[in-house]
Amino acid sequence: MTVERVRAPRTAPDREMLESWLDFHRATLLLKCDGVPTDRLADRTVPPSSLSLLGLVRHMVDVERHWFLHVLPGVPRERGLYWTEDNPDGEFENIGAEDVEDAFKQFDVACELARENAAGIEDLDWQTPPDRHGRVYTLRWIYVHMIEEYARHNGHADLIREALDGVTGE
Repeated sequence: MTVERVRAPRTAPDREMLESWLDFHRATLLLKCDGVPTDRLADRTVPPSSLSLLGLVRHMVDVERHWFLHVLPGVPRERGLYWTEDNPDGEFENIGAEDVEDAFKQFDVACELARENAAGIEDLDWQTPPDRHGRVYTLRWIYVHMIEEYARHNGHADLIREALDGVTGE
């Protein structure tokens, strides 16, 4: 896998800045997985946590899909691709090396669909339809939340990767 990570600009309009940081963090997660043998991506290296690099990729597939394919357009979500009501940690459980190719393909698809759905909304302060709890979100809030979500999990990925093979870096 070849990962191209472009740094966010230091000065830019809000939308460009938010989209750039989100894409930077998406690429960072992939960079943390780059070079790890396929049969090691599901390794849980930081006990007692069930986190693995592959699990984090699968988790972010569901997070991308949740915010950009369900919350943003107001489409009810019955389940995630990996997460279900019966298995709320499904993205981290019951995974193996055979799931790698599909997970990275689903990640690419989820990110592309997220970009497409967000591109259809010009105003960062546009509000989502109310969810089942009556909550509304702005597109700006969703971008900031996604950046936060990736930043937190990229920190996890740093620790997992270092435990796997000693590789560190930004």
